[in-house]
Amino acid sequence: MPVLQYFAAALPHAPTAAPAALPPRHSAAAAASFPERRARSAARRARPEGSGAWRAELSGAERSGAERLPSAMALASRAALRWGARLPSPGGAAAAPLCRAAWLPAWGGRRYSSRGEEKLDMSMYPVESIRNFSIIAHVDHGKSTLADRLLEITGTISKTDRNKQVLDKLQVERERGITVKAQSASLFYNHEGIKYLLNLIDTPGHVDFSYEVSRSLSACQGVILVVDANEGIQAQTVANFYLAFEAQLSIIPVINKIDLKNADPERVEKQIEKLFDIPTDECIRISAKQGTNVEKVLQKVIEKIPPPQCNTADPLKALVFDSTFDHYRGVVANIALFGGEIAKGHKIVSAHTKKRYEVHEVGILTPDEQPTHKLYAGQVGYLIAGMKEVAEAQIGDTLFLYKQPVEPLPGFKSAKPMVFAGMYPIDQTEYNTLKSALERLTLNDSSVTVHRDSSLALGAGWRLGFLGLLHMEVFNQRLEQEYNMSVILTAPTVPYKAVLSSAKLIKEYGKDQITIINPAQFPDKLSVSEYLEPTVLGTIVTPHEYIGKIITLCQDRRAVQKDMLYIDENRVMLKYLFPLNEIVVDFYDALKSLSSGYASFDYEDAGYQSADLIKMDILLNGNPVEELATIIHNDKARAAGKLLCERLKETIPRQLFEIAIQAAIGKKIIARETLKAYRKNVVAKCYGGDITRRMKLLKRQAEGKRLMRKIGNVEVPRDAFIRVLKRETDK
Repeated sequence: MPVLQYFAAALPHAPTAAPAALPPRHSAAAAASFPERRARSAARRARPEGSGAWRAELSGAERSGAERLPSAMALASRAALRWGARLPSPGGAAAAPLCRAAWLPAWGGRRYSSRGEEKLDMSMYPVESIRNFSIIAHVDHGKSTLADRLLEITGTISKTDRNKQVLDKLQVERERGITVKAQSASLFYNHEGIKYLLNLIDTPGHVDFSYEVSRSLSACQGVILVVDANEGIQAQTVANFYLAFEAQLSIIPVINKIDLKNADPERVEKQIEKLFDIPTDECIRISAKQGTNVEKVLQKVIEKIPPPQCNTADPLKALVFDSTFDHYRGVVANIALFGGEIAKGHKIVSAHTKKRYEVHEVGILTPDEQPTHKLYAGQVGYLIAGMKEVAEAQIGDTLFLYKQPVEPLPGFKSAKPMVFAGMYPIDQTEYNTLKSALERLTLNDSSVTVHRDSSLALGAGWRLGFLGLLHMEVFNQRLEQEYNMSVILTAPTVPYKAVLSSAKLIKEYGKDQITIINPAQFPDKLSVSEYLEPTVLGTIVTPHEYIGKIITLCQDRRAVQKDMLYIDENRVMLKYLFPLNEIVVDFYDALKSLSSGYASFDYEDAGYQSADLIKMDILLNGNPVEELATIIHNDKARAAGKLLCERLKETIPRQLFEIAIQAAIGKKIIARETLKAYRKNVVAKCYGGDITRRMKLLKRQAEGKRLMRKIGNVEVPRDAFIRVLKRETDK
């Protein structure tokens, strides 16, 4: 059939004749000139294979009208699009898909996000064939490498030498070689003739990000506990094991890096048996880097980890265990379904905010977003429902169908900030830009708390709460890399509490106990019955030859020993109760230095205890500098005050008058440094004569400097603040 007749026959109201039946302006006489420009533009848009295929179908007689073909086909295509016509198949039997010219773009035309891709049918995977698990381990024991191999074995990603940290998508993760944010991926695996859906979550290993681990475990029924065959059990290995044990998850012990020269898997198996009471024959020895025995891990996952206990027939119950923010689509919520099913178009309600949403897209992560028709009970995936802020996708929230309310899932404890620091723009003209960057970044990291703050020297800013010092550094690095913002970060402090005794203050605050996150808010001792400081239970795992040095270090940090256990003949596990303020800045570095890098450290919150706390002010010529005030234990005040005064003396520029730099507790000066004034040689003009002439000139100069000191105002430059505070952080 000629092509024009083929198109014409498909249009229900179009004439069936050949080009002669077209409107007069498309007559044969005009056809030679009319379609030239349109034909050229159509040819530019045409796919090479498409235009070639059409031309191949033309017979010799039809080739003479080939110049008219693009415009005629474009007209027919537009008509087909407008009328919704369907073309008969070349055989003339069944209806073909909706008419679309080969050179026209796919439906919708826009290929951002995951639109235009073929959707997966997740009904092929019943609850019995689903396994949800996490990989947990100490830092640098090979979690991300094992995840890469599992993705390769299941065909989720192609095998290549460049597959390193595939699930670590942030630049800071790749630079530092650590996982900062938990990432999930769905794997499809055939085992003994059955297709399984394996939902993998790769978690961070550093203590600062244990909140990410606890959230991820809520969406799982089992974990793979990875231990380095060379280093053995470390502090975070113990902490992560107990997180999984308390959640009653199945635990598969995996000994990694058996290809290393100094690997000793037998010793590690004995450690696992002694500490965790897991038989040695259940341990799987692998090399994630080489891919050795990794297939056994997948088989063990299927055999040992139970399927989720839920049913598709139940009402929808979806747990939000993570969320990210996309600038074009809003909040992307990671969900685990504990009942029912969810699809595009469903009306859902948040148990936390009571807001209603319409689902725009559901899918799984492979590890890129892959849209599906539906998600069913037991599956883990993502959901986009037009949420504008991450606050709407509250971590631990339960989603259910409109008019089908369910009992909310237990959820999580909210993230508890352990470290606070002030953040200010280097230039106040960048305040709004920094505010916008902070809002966007905190949308992707909901564990950061933000309070507005201001300072006389540094201007308007914020008081930010972090889970730890590494978390603060990573956040600052992401701010610089992703938003090109440089900021001033003040010295980190921890949240203290004060039990008020003043009736006036109790009435003002509405409670008898307040939390202090800014030293400027520290109440006077006369109005307080006692101060409380946060404590943590720290776990240190170290080779036995370093025990003496480490015990001395802990005692210097006001720690109280709680337990001491030999894991084997070489390694010891120590438990200490630490004041959080003593470990937050430099304890980890000191521990690594004393143990030649072999000791590891982990801590968990242990509440508050009474402490002899004071506020230390820094004075310049008697005037307090609010930004440099700190809350410190009374025993440490003198040493800290002397150190800060010395640093200020190095950074503050000299003036024409003398500057006294003092550390004070109340009205008592505990440390002092003096910054000498610039001095003009006023006696240079005296070439002799009586000594009284020289003394008169020097006395007049001293009086002038004394007067200048009274009226002179010492301004600390912003760059001096930056240098002092940065060095305080790095000490």
